[in-house]
Amino acid sequence: MSVRKLKPITPGQRFRVVNGFDAITTDKPEKSLIAPIKKSGGRNSQGKMTMRHIGGGHKKRYRVIDFKRDKAGIPAEVKSIEYDPNRTAFIALLNYQDGEKRYIIAQNGLQVGQNVVSSKESIAPEVGNAMPLSLIPLGTIISCVELRPGQGAIMARSAGSFAQLMARDGKFASIKLPSGETRLILVTCMATIGVVSNSDHQLLVGGKAGRTRWLGRRSRTRPVAMNPVDHPMGGGEGRASGGHPRSRNGIPAKGYRTRSKKNPTNKYIVERRKK
Repeated sequence: MSVRKLKPITPGQRFRVVNGFDAITTDKPEKSLIAPIKKSGGRNSQGKMTMRHIGGGHKKRYRVIDFKRDKAGIPAEVKSIEYDPNRTAFIALLNYQDGEKRYIIAQNGLQVGQNVVSSKESIAPEVGNAMPLSLIPLGTIISCVELRPGQGAIMARSAGSFAQLMARDGKFASIKLPSGETRLILVTCMATIGVVSNSDHQLLVGGKAGRTRWLGRRSRTRPVAMNPVDHPMGGGEGRASGGHPRSRNGIPAKGYRTRSKKNPTNKYIVERRKK
């Protein structure tokens, strides 16, 4: 993983920091594993805007990712490490011994030609291998973690993120998540060994507003610059600070807890995430 700082030959490149893409091995995706994406522009089925600051952006095709890793016991060779425009992490193309091809989230250190396997039985805890939490050694760094058995990975999937297996007690395992939260998860849930790839993603700098527009994000007006009719933080004489930080519909930000005290899954949270 590396980043490159561009020479300031234009104003937009003066502060630009781009990905080196040294881990990428091909720029052509597997045709059988791509699907079309239709943009919504933040509008619902009636054509009304329900999400602000969404629209435009470069046309993309979805890469079908195997989050479940349910092809058990069949080794697969890593054919390529590829860029995915739909996520911050890189993806790996696996070629199974029976001829099937699948994409997975690539882990740091995953190399072309390496063999990985997903199994419900005890296997070596090597980078890229997937197995239930009941078989992973305590203290192991993991990623792409299921919350419910068979659901598919939904936690620790973004670039550079990872979780850690802290303990096991009966049918539950204690997992320290990227947010800092410690949570109980069933030991039958699957997880992948290793840290998610592209850990330098957080160092990237767009350099200009147009690059944000390429990503499909439209410009956003600061609430303190609005009028009182438009936002709770608007109005005031001169450059008023805007009062307590809150959203457009009045929900406080920066520390206000929105999680329900009656949420039935609260009992599985051992330690709350840090503020």
